[in-house]
Amino acid sequence: MSSEESVRLAAGDIELTVHPHNGCRVASLTIGGTEVLRQGERYGSFPMVPWCGRVENGRFRNGDVEHQLPLDSPPHAIHGTGRDSAWRTARAGKDEAAFTYDLAEPWPYSGLVTQTFALAEDSLTLTMGIETYDTSFPAQAGWHPWFRRSLGGEDVRIDFTPEWQEERGENHLPTGRRIPMRPSPWDDCFGMPDGVSVTLTWPQQLELTVSSRAEWVVVYDEQDEAVCVEPQSGPPNGLNTHPVLVTPIEPLEIATTWAWRRL
Repeated sequence: MSSEESVRLAAGDIELTVHPHNGCRVASLTIGGTEVLRQGERYGSFPMVPWCGRVENGRFRNGDVEHQLPLDSPPHAIHGTGRDSAWRTARAGKDEAAFTYDLAEPWPYSGLVTQTFALAEDSLTLTMGIETYDTSFPAQAGWHPWFRRSLGGEDVRIDFTPEWQEERGENHLPTGRRIPMRPSPWDDCFGMPDGVSVTLTWPQQLELTVSSRAEWVVVYDEQDEAVCVEPQSGPPNGLNTHPVLVTPIEPLEIATTWAWRRL
């Protein structure tokens, strides 16, 4: 079911609500009637595009051209422009949907972003792509879900085995040094070169695994209400440190699957 404000998908007793006009975010995901995402217009799960996390001082280069982005998390720019944009509904079926939006100011390059959702009774698969209309440019894409810390029982447990943790500097950005994984709490980026796999377990309730062929994940658990597991195509500040070019023949593509089972 779709309207101007929301698109609802269903598979068995799983229901997903997307708000295309509020950054094409997942506003709600209920599994057997239980909401698993933190509620609120800034929460749910939003796409990070055309960059992920913070960009140092809001500045990045494309070749010899330097660009300045708005500092919406001073002194940095954060999480891209997609979450603040109105997306178009390209199609909406019973259990799948697709949405698009055109890159525009304050992002300095033109292009098209596509996001698709495929819902099943035991999983949700999200895909995102960025293509350029003309000029090549560096970009990133990923997702920022806010999973509820408690579903009414014991708090969630986070389990993953990264190959390294990106050392975080005082400016909240990776220093470029890779270190062994440190204990929680985290607002940190981790490297998983064989693909992201992070399992959230709400004891005696639900197990949910976030996976992706992407090699980077930010895990954030510094709030009481929710935890975030953010697969992304590069680390924070990656427009500067790990630039990946979107070219007329090479779009940027990324996918993630949330798979769950009831305990």
